[in-house]
Order: sequence, then C-alpha cells, then structure tokens
Amino acid sequence: MFILRKIGISEIEDIAMGAALLGAGGGGDPYVGKLVAIGAVKECGPVTLLDPDEIPDDVLIMPIAMMGAPTVLAEKGIGGKEYETLYKMVSRFFGREIYALMPIEAGGVNSMLPIAAAARLGLPLVDCDGMGRAFPELQMVTFTIGGLKATPMALTDEKGNSVIFDTITNKWTEELARAVTMSCGGSVSVSLYVMTGGQMKQYGVKNIVTRSQKLGEAIRTVKNSAPLTPEEHFLQFAEGFKLFKGKIADVLRETRGAFNYGKVVLEGIGEYKDRQAFVQFQNENLLASVDGEILATTPDLICLVDTETFSPVTTDALKYGKRVMVVGLKCFEMWRTPAGIELVGPRYFGCDTDYIPLEKRCEGGTANV
Repeated sequence: MFILRKIGISEIEDIAMGAALLGAGGGGDPYVGKLVAIGAVKECGPVTLLDPDEIPDDVLIMPIAMMGAPTVLAEKGIGGKEYETLYKMVSRFFGREIYALMPIEAGGVNSMLPIAAAARLGLPLVDCDGMGRAFPELQMVTFTIGGLKATPMALTDEKGNSVIFDTITNKWTEELARAVTMSCGGSVSVSLYVMTGGQMKQYGVKNIVTRSQKLGEAIRTVKNSAPLTPEEHFLQFAEGFKLFKGKIADVLRETRGAFNYGKVVLEGIGEYKDRQAFVQFQNENLLASVDGEILATTPDLICLVDTETFSPVTTDALKYGKRVMVVGLKCFEMWRTPAGIELVGPRYFGCDTDYIPLEKRCEGGTANV
C-alpha cells in the first residue's frame, strides 16, 4: 500500500535546491528550472509522485530532459510546446500510451523539467532517475550499464523542429544528438531511454526525487542546527567529505560542443589559509585537487557550496571572490563497478588518474566527514 505524494510549489523549492547539490556543479541553474516547474504547477496543478516499486512491470516510462549547455538554456529558455511534442512522438513510435514520466538525472534544470512536463501532460512522475547525480553525456546512465538503448530518442527545440534518432550505440546517440543540438542553438528538449517499469526498477537510481527534497529542506533549515554548527550539520545530513574551503581566485570557462568546460582556482581561507585548490569541470565537476593532491574524481560527486548558506554553486555561477566549500559525496554504487568506471571514470574525461573511491582518497588526509 503506497501513499500518493503530490509535488506542489513548496516541494519544488526544496527539490530544486537538493537536486542542484546532487548535480555536482552541473544540471543547470536551479532558479531557471524552478521557474519553469512552478509556472507549470500553478497553471495545471500539482504532480503525483509514484514510488518506483508501485509501477507495473509492463508499462512505458518516458524520461524527459534538456540537452546542451546550461548557460545557453538560461538565456534561450523553453517555448512551452516541447513536452507535448515529445509525448506525441514517443507514444506514436511505440503505438502505446505513456504511463509516467521520470527525470534522467539530478540537477537544477533536469530535475525540474520532468515536473513541468508531468504537470502539463497530466501524467505522474516516478521517483527514480538514471544517474543519482548529473553527467554531461547522454550515454552516461545506469541504463547503459544495464544494456538499454538510448533510442528511439525524440528531440525538439523551442522553434518546433523535431527528430527521432535510431542509432547503433548510445555513444553514437550522443554524437549525433549533440550535433543537432548545436544546430538548434545549443539547447533542446529530449526524451530517451524510454523503458518498461521492470527495466526502470532493475537499473534505476530509486527515490532520487525524495532524496533531493530532503537535502533541499535540510539546506533551507541549516541554521537551525544546534548543538551542531551549520557546517557540521550540512556535512552530516549530506554524508559529505569536506575537501577544501576557499575564495574563488580565477575561473577559466569556455563553451565548446554544447558543453561548459573549465577550471576554478581557489585560495584557502580559515583552516586552509595559504593553501590552494582547483576543480576541473565539463558541465559537472570532474576532479578536485588540493596542493597538488587529488582528493576526489568522477564518478563521486564534487560539489561547491556557499560557505554561509550552503546553497550549491553550479559551474555557470562561479564568480571571482565568492567563498565556497568543496564537498565530496559518494556516488551510486553501480558507478563503482568496472562498467561504471569505464563509462564515467576520470580517464574517460582525460584526467590522468585511476578512480579511487572518495573515502579512500580522504583517509588520513585533510578531508573529513
């Protein structure tokens, strides 16, 4: 017996904040995503959230996401007809109705757009995704490890252009869809990895919306943490490893191939005074190094948060002089398998290091829980 949960405006606020933390610097601006979701819920009513285990095995679940550079989406926006277009394309392809929607990753935008789509289409949302965080390329999901195909993948832009891909591998889906995304101005709406309820339950990261909401609520109330300090409370509820605290001294950033690439340099403050760190990113944070020692790499989550509010700071919001704490979070266990490391490990992104779990890198070092 499951109790139906509704996602309204207050829930959206917390989900956006928590998902932005799990986005590991990527997944888009939570403010932009939040506005889209709140607008849809105000107009169409709250969204029903379903527990993954209550989904019938034989129904179709349709993930919704944006593809492209988050900085582009923040300026270009969403037209409003994309969700209906994607639904019609996918349901027509399969000749069946869609039972529910789901997010494909956690992030400030890609956790919000499925809520907006569910509200506007009158469909429920499943409390599950395919990452437990955000990654920059569309083949980087647990469903790829499970052998699921990304295609048929439906893609549409705000102008009404649309296409369905049928590719030989998920990596080819990424390559071809990325090229179309660039032609459409750098950001598009997509549906991919359409799956059965049984496949979702077998390979998905369950309860990700609930986790995002709880994290967001904890960040919102972090000052009410006595007897712990707000920082201690944040690290405790996030199950985080404190890697560094510093002031942003430099940000190197470029948009290339519909990705945000870059590096942020930090000068230590407080107990980290006279020390230096840097974080490398491709949409999401990939590697954190302190005084030349690597303390965390993908697929573990590397998150930057404001030192006063503990609100997550996305890669497109990095600014000179801002004071941040670098926090590491353990990734979903499937990413630590050999197949997971091959798909999203540091060497895939050109980082010259093997993957070592966050907690092992931090043993005896400067980091602490």
